[in-house]
Amino acid sequence: MNYFEIIYTALGGLALFFLGLKYLSEALQSSGKEAIRGILSSLTRNRVLAVLAGVGITVFVQSSTITTVMTVSIVNAGLMELRQAIGVILGANIGTTVTGWVISIKVGKYGLLLIGLGLYPMLSAQRAWLSTLGKSLVALGLVFTGLEFMSGAFVPLRTDEAFISYLHLFSADSLPSLLACIVLACVLTMIVQSSSAMLGITMTLATTGVIDFNTAVALIIGENIGTTITAQLASIGANTSAVRAARAHAIFNVLGAIVFVVLFPWYVQFVDLIVGGEADLQSADGSRPNIAFHIAVAHTMFNLLNVLIWIPMIGFLTNLVVWLVPQKEEKEVHKLKYLGSRTIIAPEMSLQQAELEMDNMVVIAREMFDVTRTYITGPTHDKKSFDRINHLEDITDNIEEEMINFITVLLTGSVTQEQSERSYGLMRMADELESIADALQSLSIYRSRLYKRNEDISPEAWQDILDFFDEVITYFDQMVEARKRNANVGEIRLLIKAGRQVRRSAKDKRKRHLDRLRAGECQAITAQTFSDMFMSLQHIKNHTVNYLEAYAGI
Repeated sequence: MNYFEIIYTALGGLALFFLGLKYLSEALQSSGKEAIRGILSSLTRNRVLAVLAGVGITVFVQSSTITTVMTVSIVNAGLMELRQAIGVILGANIGTTVTGWVISIKVGKYGLLLIGLGLYPMLSAQRAWLSTLGKSLVALGLVFTGLEFMSGAFVPLRTDEAFISYLHLFSADSLPSLLACIVLACVLTMIVQSSSAMLGITMTLATTGVIDFNTAVALIIGENIGTTITAQLASIGANTSAVRAARAHAIFNVLGAIVFVVLFPWYVQFVDLIVGGEADLQSADGSRPNIAFHIAVAHTMFNLLNVLIWIPMIGFLTNLVVWLVPQKEEKEVHKLKYLGSRTIIAPEMSLQQAELEMDNMVVIAREMFDVTRTYITGPTHDKKSFDRINHLEDITDNIEEEMINFITVLLTGSVTQEQSERSYGLMRMADELESIADALQSLSIYRSRLYKRNEDISPEAWQDILDFFDEVITYFDQMVEARKRNANVGEIRLLIKAGRQVRRSAKDKRKRHLDRLRAGECQAITAQTFSDMFMSLQHIKNHTVNYLEAYAGI
């Protein structure tokens, strides 16, 4: 028997399978980006919606690993509470079972046909939906072709005496062999870092007659434990909440596996009972035609029952991980760190994360407006407010740098023209928000000079400053509201035109200031400070307009 041929054929088939899953994930994300955005916006409502959100996202990305890593990073950003994050992770375990149903479809021999049908529209179609459809067909073709290659590679093993004698150690017909199967699947899944890939291998081994149904179910249990390793790696260096979310993922899967090990014989019988046909029925060529469907049901029922057990106990699970992972003593700053390998998460989900970070940055900028206004209107220098302004400005600097680095790495991969344009727009928007934070910091510095010199400008001048500040805040809030409701390009253009009224108001106020200066109603030094503060506010208004242009792609 040529083991070398078996190995390279199986590895080649696995590579095609991986590539197919990647393309399928990207195609689904591209076609469902609005649905994904809606799902993400509903994450913090309640535990049931959080679970459904986890299911929905995982169906789109075709990987519970991606969903879990993304959830850990969002928790690390402070954009999701631990309880909701646990719900999303529970849902991800259900969503990942969709891959098993796709694999169980017996159309392997039509894989090349699907690739042929989808390649032309994928590469040449002018319409986005047609290109996405073509990519989906190519992806499914690669998945089925990869499985077909693996199936062909494994066929000789069912008659190989050496392999069969070794396989008896993993027959799952006794507790030691059952545990051996679980450990083996767990280790292999940790190495591959994809439970979907291991499920594909399990189904292929089973359908070719190499392993029986008991062994396949045992491997499924181990795969569900092994898939937790990626989230654990993603939580390294993260804040306490993110580490707790990762630990909850591991506890949920490990305890679920223990329950099903205890109930293993009855669980296998239960699946056989609800699925028609004998799982281990062998055809004349030695294959098992019924087993793929049985495995898909076993995989789905394992995750579904596990989730149903834990949904009422999310509060308990939350308290457990809080007890296991104590809060760090030092104060933690929540900001998105894009944990794990950036190649794990496909472009559309990466852009969704970047947009969440953008929302976080907008919130920080809005807080700076409030703190700055409080500071400049105070009777004396307030060190606490002044330090807070500087701290928030430092955060915006860090976030902008992280976002630019993240998007730059994203753009080195395979992205569509639309994703590329959104990426550059996000970088420009981050730059404009950081510039707004710089201008607010400058405004507070100019005000601090007056405090230190114990000087002030005239009441009329102050009123003009505060009135203009309020107009700028209002305009910024209009921009935030437009982003929240996903305003169209026409609405954004009207809002940009509305900025001209703010500019005219600023021009009138500067003219009044020059009139006061000519009349000798204010000193030259304080007049210069007034001018500096006024220019900072004008810069904020201009950067807000630039942000709107970047958002609308104008």
